[in-house]
Amino acid sequence: MNAQLKPGEFTGLADDYSRYRPDYCPSVLNALLGLFAMPVDRIDFADVGAGTGIWTRMVRDCGVRSVVAVEPNHDMRKAGAGDARNDEIVWREGCAESTGLPAGSRDWLSMASSFHWADFDRASAEFHRVLRPGGRFTALWNPRLIEVNPLLVEIEEHARRLQPHIKRVSSGRSGITERLTGMLWASPHFEDVVYVEGRHVIKMAPERYIGAWRSVNDLRVQLGAEKFEAFLGFVEKRISDLAEIEATYLTRAWSARRKD
Repeated sequence: MNAQLKPGEFTGLADDYSRYRPDYCPSVLNALLGLFAMPVDRIDFADVGAGTGIWTRMVRDCGVRSVVAVEPNHDMRKAGAGDARNDEIVWREGCAESTGLPAGSRDWLSMASSFHWADFDRASAEFHRVLRPGGRFTALWNPRLIEVNPLLVEIEEHARRLQPHIKRVSSGRSGITERLTGMLWASPHFEDVVYVEGRHVIKMAPERYIGAWRSVNDLRVQLGAEKFEAFLGFVEKRISDLAEIEATYLTRAWSARRKD
């Protein structure tokens, strides 16, 4: 089933995504909360393109007043709802361009590792509609910094040996992120654009490290089923004698205030 995935499609990957994908840098989350003039427990928050809710749950755990997770993929929503604690996160179907959220209903709206899939102009207009005066939109990503760990560089190079023309530039360090600050400042919907970044190291057991690779959509698509399984076999063998793998991540976040 997964061999037929297209770019941006995550059907069938939700379990691995939910169980093994890394959290975002806690210091970046604290910095983003510091941009609000109101107490955290008065913030009504929405996470759009929430996936299985990794970032959603981190914000919830900070004590915001309410949390809505908007996600277009059924499998991802189902996994996220299963992970959510009690009824503290409301899950609903929707996308960046059409969230289904009431106008003026949210103080904070985010897209974590998903804004590169959205139509910037349509999504920006939708977020402006949903946010209250003074509310903020945040786009953030959590790319790996493989260059600080020779083992991770070696593993990445093996994928390129399997597929020489593979493109493995993270969406969090390429594409829209290269021009997002200017795009937000030029938008008629936002002002007060702030950029924050922070590194964090996650120590993964081999099972989690392999699971994180299984959740990677673009590698599955570019390698194809046979080469992707060969790649996983190489990784399993390479880390078989390790108790844990250190992976460094760079959380990058852009926060912009709704323009009245």
